[in-house]
Amino acid sequence: MEQQIMPPVGYRLPAPAREAEIAWPEDFGTRFTVFVDTEEEFDWTQPLRRENRATQAMRALPEVHRLFAAHDVPASYMVDHPVVTCPMSVDILRELLADGRSAIGTQLHPWVNPPFEEIVTPRNSFVGNLPRELEAAKLAMLTGAIAAAFGRRPVMFRAGRYGIGPSSLSLLAAEGYRVDTSMRSGYDYSAEGGPDFTAVGNHGFWTGEGGLAELPLTTVYTGAARSGGVGLYGALGHLPKGRGIAARLGLLARVALTPEEMPLELALEAIRVAAGEGVRMLLFSYHSPSAAPGYTPYVRDAADLRAFHHWWEAAFGLLARLGIAPASHDEILAALDRAALARGGVRP
Repeated sequence: MEQQIMPPVGYRLPAPAREAEIAWPEDFGTRFTVFVDTEEEFDWTQPLRRENRATQAMRALPEVHRLFAAHDVPASYMVDHPVVTCPMSVDILRELLADGRSAIGTQLHPWVNPPFEEIVTPRNSFVGNLPRELEAAKLAMLTGAIAAAFGRRPVMFRAGRYGIGPSSLSLLAAEGYRVDTSMRSGYDYSAEGGPDFTAVGNHGFWTGEGGLAELPLTTVYTGAARSGGVGLYGALGHLPKGRGIAARLGLLARVALTPEEMPLELALEAIRVAAGEGVRMLLFSYHSPSAAPGYTPYVRDAADLRAFHHWWEAAFGLLARLGIAPASHDEILAALDRAALARGGVRP
């Protein structure tokens, strides 16, 4: 019988220690990578439901993959339980992996990932709010299903809704994961019962849990007042329409590296700013249902889909001009091994 689970409130990630920052090998250069939240479809305006497990938008994923391949950009497909248990979706992904550089990772949506011992509520949609034993069981079941489907145990992870909690990193390390990508730099989900990442910057760091590295999703502040960063952005949130006014005036905008709700010109400026600030690994992302019209608020029709494709074309063009090359899943792991060796042979 499902029971209401009272989650911890106010989980705030501390700023990583300076000495924990990953020192990427010099010859690795400044790189970028793309993670795809490869998931089921659901109505983003409605409450989450266990029954929402359809994956029809997966049929459109090869078209986006071809766009990426034309720019020699691999992707890491972070698959969740409805995707990995759908034979059609697995077949599509196996075809995409034939490029030899793309790879499979893990994304955990607890509301559609067994075992089902919790009531589906907004707070319980953040897997880190669940009891440690239940979070571990869901993670183990999903990891095993992915390994069985693709013949390779996943080592990169993302929590759905970025919903890690106090136990998450240690559970990932115990399950053999090497990279977590659940932290969204500069974002705060605590009002919904989720984690607060406002103290987490854009630089990758060692978590201190076994050999687990954290690669935060890149968030950049642009505009004349960008030096105010997360503090000023937070203060503007307390003023009526403060953030919108600041963005329109060119004073301050918070930009995540995704075509979903992020205007192209702001994203291109964010790429320039991140490179200028010495961010060595830029992380881009999108949700797989955005590959087809009508499944997400970001791609509602054919015009939105054309804009989605154009966003990627323009971003890849700028990255190439700046000399920022794509990094594959396996290239990142190899670079992390070298970074660990330079620190003394172990990943802290």
